[in-house]
Amino acid sequence: MSITGIIFAALIVGGVGLFIGVFLGVAGQKFAVEVDERETKVCDALPGNNCGGCGYAGCSGLAAAIVKGEAEISACPVGGAPVAEKIGEIMGVAAGEQKRMTAFVKCAGTCGKAKQDYAYTGIEDCVMMAHMQNGGPKSCDYGCCGFGTCVKACPFDAIHIVDGVAVVDKEACKACGKCIKACPKNLIELVPYEAKHLVQCSSKEKGKDVMAVCSTGCIGCRMCQKVCPADAIVVENNLAWIDPEKCTNCGACAEKCPKKIIL
Repeated sequence: MSITGIIFAALIVGGVGLFIGVFLGVAGQKFAVEVDERETKVCDALPGNNCGGCGYAGCSGLAAAIVKGEAEISACPVGGAPVAEKIGEIMGVAAGEQKRMTAFVKCAGTCGKAKQDYAYTGIEDCVMMAHMQNGGPKSCDYGCCGFGTCVKACPFDAIHIVDGVAVVDKEACKACGKCIKACPKNLIELVPYEAKHLVQCSSKEKGKDVMAVCSTGCIGCRMCQKVCPADAIVVENNLAWIDPEKCTNCGACAEKCPKKIIL
């Protein structure tokens, strides 16, 4: 190829590149989407974990929703009160009082307390257990499977399997809610971090049926309800539940519970 051809080809390539560059520059300015500067500031104030606990696709998605008024300034469960306060300053809104929450597993049926119907060998996944005979090897249909699907879902290493039951580390938990969504038996819920008395059971079976499968399950005897001076405990569907807003942490319920199922 002659030198003239090489120069001609280079000019064509360079010209095409220059044209594309100018075209993209003009198009970028013409079709640019204006971003509210508050959205950038809110996104910077968020933790950046992108855990999805707020219900949006990452921190940028939540920031956009907050600026549009579609989400509360306190919507980030990981950031809690400090982040809500920063975002409130950016948005010119009072953050209000924020309560720290933590996940809680409503099951105390450890290996030595809960009976097994059969020995299981296979994929260790709680969702898979839901499709097995009787919902898994554990005799209690409401009990924790203990195969750690919630552990895998937690982005903060705040939940672990201890003696066959999932246990939450309150200090590490950010209340993102991913473990709640992962549990096929709906055993996990968010409770106030300060709550000292909680019922560690979710079985709705009658007392005799509970005792047949687990030595520590709630039998719905109402003893805790009778001794509570704050009227903070109700027994529905054979299961005790403590209202953390009414509970004064006097400890009378835990002392009276014959199954010692109140944490």
